[in-house]
Amino acid sequence: MALRDQLRVIVVDDMSTSRGLITNALDSFGVRNVDVAADGHGALQKIAANPVHLVISDYNMPGMDGLHLLHALRSNAPTRGVGFLLITGRADREIIEHGKKLGMNNFVKKPFEPAGLKAAIEAIVGPL
Repeated sequence: MALRDQLRVIVVDDMSTSRGLITNALDSFGVRNVDVAADGHGALQKIAANPVHLVISDYNMPGMDGLHLLHALRSNAPTRGVGFLLITGRADREIIEHGKKLGMNNFVKKPFEPAGLKAAIEAIVGPL
């Protein structure tokens, strides 16, 4: 069975358009086991109930931004090893450096091309 058939992913973004673009790209790669959340708190609840291999999260979200979500995941033993891909329109050096210190696995700058997203995901989980 191919990795893409087993991989469990959650896409976290407060904008439904962005969630749709990411989930459509994942679908085009053959990744079908995808859940979505509109914010970090919702993502944490969903992950607790249904663990995932990879979190693809927007940076700029109300309430809990992507790096706060990453910190929460890395601070919790069951989710410490989950892959984390940050998608941001603000790929400022300070955001990326802070993300790396927290244990971010990779990042993609918005707007992204599906091929770039796939490459970023494969750098974390291996070939799809």
